[in-house]
Amino acid sequence: MRKSPKVIITSATTGAMHMPIMSPYLPITPDEIVADSVAAAEAGAAIVHLHARDPETGCPVTDPAVYALYLSRIKQQSDVIINITTGQPAIRRNPETGGFDVKSNWAEVIEERLTAPKEFSPEITSFNMGPMNAASWMLGRKYDFDKLRDWEKLFVQSTRDLTMANTWASMEKIAQELGRDRGVVFEYECFDIGHLYSLKMLETMGVVEPPYFIQSVFGFLGGIGSTPRHVLHFRETADELFGDTYYWSLLAAGKEQMRLTTQAALLGGNVRVGMEDSLWLGKGQLAKSSGEQVAKIRRILEELGLEIATPDEARAILGTKGKDKVNF
Repeated sequence: MRKSPKVIITSATTGAMHMPIMSPYLPITPDEIVADSVAAAEAGAAIVHLHARDPETGCPVTDPAVYALYLSRIKQQSDVIINITTGQPAIRRNPETGGFDVKSNWAEVIEERLTAPKEFSPEITSFNMGPMNAASWMLGRKYDFDKLRDWEKLFVQSTRDLTMANTWASMEKIAQELGRDRGVVFEYECFDIGHLYSLKMLETMGVVEPPYFIQSVFGFLGGIGSTPRHVLHFRETADELFGDTYYWSLLAAGKEQMRLTTQAALLGGNVRVGMEDSLWLGKGQLAKSSGEQVAKIRRILEELGLEIATPDEARAILGTKGKDKVNF
């Protein structure tokens, strides 16, 4: 692993898996997403990772018009690096009926996933390293089904029969249209050990090249479990495959967020927190913002003698093109 001189903290503002019914603090509207992202930056995040949500319903969307409601506002109010997702929401609003349906045409899906990143050309985007059965439907089982919004009901019903799809063709497309064509740096999201081998295969094929910014994803249902031994196994496997050609970061879903990110930092890695990954600040305590989680992990790491990277220091470490070369 190539060790960062300072720890890079990423904050993931809002994702595509948590539903509004799960927390009243989940950022949904453009104002909420801007406030959460700026608060995270002020607390010490060098990067904010962004998804888009329908401002009225909270349903995850890929619409560039929604991203446009807050990207420039975040840039104006902070110096943070903005990272846009290339992942896919499981469902979408049907423009013809006004209702919601399940995405099934994967050729269309990949085009939708790339529309906003291609239009805005951010410094960083996520890059999922393969398919996974994320078991998103499990998230809604403990809630009263009748109280769910229409899209939440469809989310719980439909995702039991859906796999998070990332084909070799789609990965090559992302690498070409964002990496080569637009100079985007990738956050390579690996939900399991096999995803490291997928990244290595892409390297062997000449699709991607180092240095890599590998985000190890722990605790998502269907992926690698949140145990310290798995963290060590992941790091050791990455070392075997990539030597000193990668920077490592770790995120952990739910209650293990702080424990495993702290472990990764002590092993020389970087960390990701935020409301996308966990809705909690502590046991039985909902986080009111991603900024609270950033402040907590920063305090822990600084008390352990680690230094936190500023956005410009993170830009230098990861080799991004700079905020002046984005399209927002």
